[in-house]
Amino acid sequence: MLIFFLSLLKTYFVILSEKRTTIFLGNFGSGKTEVSVNFAIYIANRRKDFSVTIIDLDLVNPYFRSREPRLIMEKYGIRVVIPQTQYLYADLPILVPEVRTVLVASTSILVLDVGGDDLGARVLAALKDALLPQDYRALMVVNASRPFTSDVDGIIKMKREIEAAGGVFITGFVSNTHLMEETTIDTIVKGYELINRAAKEAGVNFEFVTAPQKIEKEAREIFGDEVLPIKRYLAPSWETKVDGKKGKELFKL
Repeated sequence: MLIFFLSLLKTYFVILSEKRTTIFLGNFGSGKTEVSVNFAIYIANRRKDFSVTIIDLDLVNPYFRSREPRLIMEKYGIRVVIPQTQYLYADLPILVPEVRTVLVASTSILVLDVGGDDLGARVLAALKDALLPQDYRALMVVNASRPFTSDVDGIIKMKREIEAAGGVFITGFVSNTHLMEETTIDTIVKGYELINRAAKEAGVNFEFVTAPQKIEKEAREIFGDEVLPIKRYLAPSWETKVDGKKGKELFKL
């Protein structure tokens, strides 16, 4: 029944496969958490008759985490699984017991946001028995504007390092090439061309392209439905203030 349901979803989402679980990995600066959040909201907006759960396994990066916009995600009916409150901003290898239960027993569409680089991916090794290859796709988010993933060799090297640390096989690449506010359609096209070449050389799928909302229309004229529109929900600590001090804060809708 579940396989049948997911096969129907493919008529609604080119970016969603028949796999129930989508794992997002990537190096620091790839934007994988922003992609995870937007991916979950994108699905929830279009299939309100089915539940979506996002699991925050990013225990490394102190600036970009899906914990900050959890209230926004809950507004869309997305269940958020996170460490206990006292560990929200602690960079410790702490996993809530609920994570394993959700991976094994949940019937939701699952989105996993994993920490950056091979260090962050190690958390997956602890959940290896709950992640069966036939049940998930592991997508490496790539920003071709970043130093370590600006060429084919660098992208493939990063893939191998993450796989070795996390004990998972990366099944596809996502092109999230951007230059923050200076991103243009040319930025996205050049990123796609590079990452698509890397995907072919690595023998994995090229899954989809992301684009800021302001140039989503232009991107769709080139890539069709393979575009995930990105709205920026997260901010680094130097851009926000909480209680008058620098810290993490939600971007409001």
